[in-house]
Amino acid sequence: MRVKYTESVAGREFRPYVGPMNAEHQRACASDEWRTTVREQIVPWVLDGVDLGDDVVELGPGYGPTTDSLRGLVARLTAVEIDPELARALATRPNGSNVTVAEGDATRLEFEDGRFSGATCFSMLHHIPSRAQQDRLFAEARRVLVPDVIFVASDSVDRPDLRTFHEGDTFVPIDPEELPRRLSEAGFVDVLVDRNEFAWKARARKGVDI
Repeated sequence: MRVKYTESVAGREFRPYVGPMNAEHQRACASDEWRTTVREQIVPWVLDGVDLGDDVVELGPGYGPTTDSLRGLVARLTAVEIDPELARALATRPNGSNVTVAEGDATRLEFEDGRFSGATCFSMLHHIPSRAQQDRLFAEARRVLVPDVIFVASDSVDRPDLRTFHEGDTFVPIDPEELPRRLSEAGFVDVLVDRNEFAWKARARKGVDI
């Protein structure tokens, strides 16, 4: 089901998302409550002890709450968003001069090899419609990193209530138990995965190509 939905959230109108995402899900992603959760809980948890360097790529920012948090932590941030409406909306927001928004597909990045000092992917991998495409994103994230730097990712763990919440959505959750193998197969080393009741986080390093 493809939904085009526009509403005022907390008195603020947000631009429509066109894609496999139900109306309730869109309201939640655009809400101030989710933005606060991202800023105060998710980003600090995922980035604890991580140095992303000064030129970072963010894959799949969506409505942009992670972009708002990351832009204050790194010198330069490139946010790659596949949905044209969301990309345009993010590009017109006052994100600061250190943010560049690129409309594009994170499984087929249009950047040269070894471009970035770090890569992030927050709460979006379950929207990618197949495991093969998720693995392609991992490979692309590695490709565009300079050697010996970090890729971080985080997403929700699969739960019955989340499946209900995603009714009508694309929902392909990742089993965190499989992540070490999948990230290693994409060419990463030193893979670390942690989880809590609600989410998992992973960090992995791009080793030196031989």
